[in-house]
Formats: sequence, structure tokens, C-alpha cells
Amino acid sequence: MSLEMKVPTVGESVTEVTLAEWIKKDGDRVEMDEVIAELESDKASFELPAEASGILRIKVEAGETVEIGTVVAEIEEDEGGAKEEKAEAPKAKEEAPKAEKAKSEAPKATGEVKEMHVPNVGESITEVTISEWLKKTGDHVELDEVIAEIESDKATFELPAEATGKLEIVVEAGQTVDVGALLCKIEEMTGGSSSAKSEKSESGQSAAPAKAAASSGDTTYATGHPSPAASKILAEKGIDPKDVKGTGVDGRITKEDAEKAQKSASKPAATSAPKSSDSTASAPAAPSGDRNERRERMSNLRKTIARRLVTVKNETAMLTTFNEINMKPMMDLRKKYKEQFKEKHEVGLGFMSFFTKAVCMAAEEWPAVNASIDEEAGEIVYHDYTDVSIAVSTPKGLVVPVIRNAEKLSFAGVEKEVIRLATRARDGKLTIDEMTGGTFTITNGGVFGSMLSTPIINAPQSAILGMHNIVERPVAENGQVVIRPVMYVALSYDHRIIDGRESVSFLYRVKELIEDPGRLLLGV
Repeated sequence: MSLEMKVPTVGESVTEVTLAEWIKKDGDRVEMDEVIAELESDKASFELPAEASGILRIKVEAGETVEIGTVVAEIEEDEGGAKEEKAEAPKAKEEAPKAEKAKSEAPKATGEVKEMHVPNVGESITEVTISEWLKKTGDHVELDEVIAEIESDKATFELPAEATGKLEIVVEAGQTVDVGALLCKIEEMTGGSSSAKSEKSESGQSAAPAKAAASSGDTTYATGHPSPAASKILAEKGIDPKDVKGTGVDGRITKEDAEKAQKSASKPAATSAPKSSDSTASAPAAPSGDRNERRERMSNLRKTIARRLVTVKNETAMLTTFNEINMKPMMDLRKKYKEQFKEKHEVGLGFMSFFTKAVCMAAEEWPAVNASIDEEAGEIVYHDYTDVSIAVSTPKGLVVPVIRNAEKLSFAGVEKEVIRLATRARDGKLTIDEMTGGTFTITNGGVFGSMLSTPIINAPQSAILGMHNIVERPVAENGQVVIRPVMYVALSYDHRIIDGRESVSFLYRVKELIEDPGRLLLGV
């Protein structure tokens, strides 16, 4: 008995996930609740536990993007396994004469023609490119045999034959066609090799003919040809496909073959060729050093970040206003009390708590900065609370977990929440709820040495505060030039909802509170 493993629902707004990695391999034995794979959505990563004990049969390869509810694997449960194995041997013997009989029969045309059209390979995919035909016009194909590879803007798919018979190609390789377009026709046949193949497959003896065909020295169109994925890898390595031995069907070069392939040393013939002084003089000098390139698949998280940033730039009236903050008063206060603060609260006193509390106080006075636009209702939504999103850089991309009701937290409460969320973000353990619902964002590019930037709004929010590095600069105080630690701050805002007066006043209020931290404690 086989149990289907489907992609679970991982969040209300998540409709598809990428199968990031299989922790177990096809054919491995797995135990109930054992983690067998990692799934990746555009917001977070999730573990996929086994729902039963048994043998794993993988249906979706790592790297593919599938919709919620898709069957990604089956688990052949343990019960009854021994009986089935014992029954297979006599069954194979009984079926052997049938296979021999089917092999001796000649294939016969039925007179019917099966038309094959571009299948629907995804809700948002409207067209595909015929990457490569694995069979030629006139070739005999078997039912479910892979005859072509089609490529969309998201993934590469195999095209299996929908009937047994003679193939007639309608659309040549390299052409782009719409979903549903006619690709090829198959003149259906019965008997012959198709029956033999079917019988041998059922009796579990299909491996022997495959080996015999491979050792016979016969070649097909697939022999020595790399798959699209393998072709890209070989091109990046600068390796000629002729120098790679394929281990796939009919000697096809697979992705694994390409990854294992190594560039061979220069051929002696090339070095021993006679030199020509004329050609040497006119030839440009070859670049020195390695010129390797590397390609990596974009994660769902990175794709979503890219898409949303472009959307914000295109759909909001985004402007940025700047100011500078004298950080000396805050740094003096922090230096004076940081040891006692850490001893009492068991957490360090950082800059983020000062800026978070300053933002919360300024938002009470200028609520539009903490508001958002409901496009469908045509309304401005004002919030009487401040959920502050903090930008955290992780190996998989930028994420923005949310500090809920930051206006009610103490300095210690803010610092503890910042550490908790940042740690979970870098470990890839953030939940959907921890990353949604913010009303204002703070990003600190200063930790990487940024002096000034124009941060992009985190939609549907209307503003984002950018912190930067602290540099000692000469400033004028009471008619005297003095050296002070100065930070440039930037507020990017949506001009559709926030006017210039509100944005400048908000940022100036943050400046006041940081330069005189006593105001934060007294609320003035």
C-alpha cells in the first residue's frame, strides 16, 4: 500500500513552494515523522516529515516549483511487503512466455493518429519553447516514453508519448508555442516491441533489455546529447559534450554527468602545431588568469524580493528625505549604563532600541507615516499601534520580521525581541505570522558601512527609516567647530499618503529624540 505525500498548506497567502532539497533519496527507507525534505516558499523554509514508515518514492525532483496539494512523493508502507516479494518470482516465470510471444509479433498500424498538444504546465505559464526532440520524425516511440523536452520561463519539463507508434514532428526544436498548440502526431500501432516492453515491464525484467541495447553499440538521437540543464553546466565549464560520456537513456548526457565532468588538459596536437610569425603578430593576446563563471538558481525568496521591489518602485510615489543626527548624547548614555543594563536584563543595550522607541513616539504625532493605503476600498488605514519591521540580512535574502506593539515595549523588551527575531531569521525558522503585518520598517545599512542610501518602502507600508554608519565629522556648536559622531538618516515615504511637511517633521522628531534621549524616557 502506498501513501501519497502532498505539499501541505504553509500559509494563507502561499500558493506554491519550491522543493529545495531531498534529505532522503529515492528508494531509501524512512520512518514516521522523519524529516525527508525541505520546502521553500517566498517567505520562509519548512521541513517535510514522513507521514508513514516505508520505502520512499520521489515524484518531484529538487529545485522544482509546485503548487500546494501537489503529490511530491509516495511511501510504500511496510505491511505485506514480504508476501509481495515471494509472489513476484513465480509471476515473472508465468509472464516470460507471454513476453517472448509478444516480441515475435510484428507491429501493426491501427489507422488512428494521436495528436499531442502542449500540456498545461502551470497556472501562469502561457507559452513554452521546444528545447529538444529526443526522437526524430519516423522513429518508433512507446507509450509514456520521453520524446522531447519543453522549457518555460520557470522550469524544464519532459514530454512523454501519449501512444505507441510512428512519430511525426510538427513543431521543430527551438520554436516557442502557446500552451495547447499541436506539437506532433503519432500513427498508432499495436503489437511488436510495444507489447513485449509492456509484458517485460510488468514481470520486472525491463532492466535486462536496457543493458543489452546499451551494450549492442546501437546509437540513437539522444546518444552523446546533453539535456538542457547539462548543456548549460558544460558551457559554463567550457567542456565539449563530445568529451563527456552519457549515463542516461541511450547514452544521453545528464545533469549529474555534466557536474562530474572535468575539463581535459590541452591536446598535444594543439601545442605542436607549426607557428606562423605573421599570424602570431596579428593575433590579440589571450587574457591571463581564470575566466570562470558560475550560475545559481534564484530561490523563491529572492524572486519575490525582486518582484516586490520593482512593484513598489512602479506603483508608489516614493520620495526620500534626509537628516543628520549627533549621536554623542545617546552614545554617552549607552556607555554609562550598558554594563548595569546587561547585568539586569541579560541583554545588550544597542542602537536599535533607541531608534525603535523614537519611531513609535514620532508616529503618535505624525500618524500618516504609520498608515497604509487600501487600494480596493480607496481608504487610508491608520493604526493606533506600531508594529515595527526590522530588516535582517540572511544567507537566502533580506527578510523583515515584525516587533509587535513596539510602542508598549521597554528598551530591554525591544532588544530581546530584536535578538530573537534576527536569530530565527538567520536559522531559517521564521513563521509566516512573524513576517507579516508590520506598519513601519527600520533598516540599518550602517552595519555594512553604508554612509547614505534611499531605502525602498516595504509595501503595503508607507514609510521606511534607513540608518547608516556613524562617522566623526566637524560640526558647529555655539559658534565653535567640534568633532562629533554623526549618523545620516533617511526616510523614504509614499507621497500619495504622506506630505512633505509630515515626512520632514517625523524625521526631525526622531532626530530630536535621539540627540536628547531623556525625551524618550519622559515622553516629551
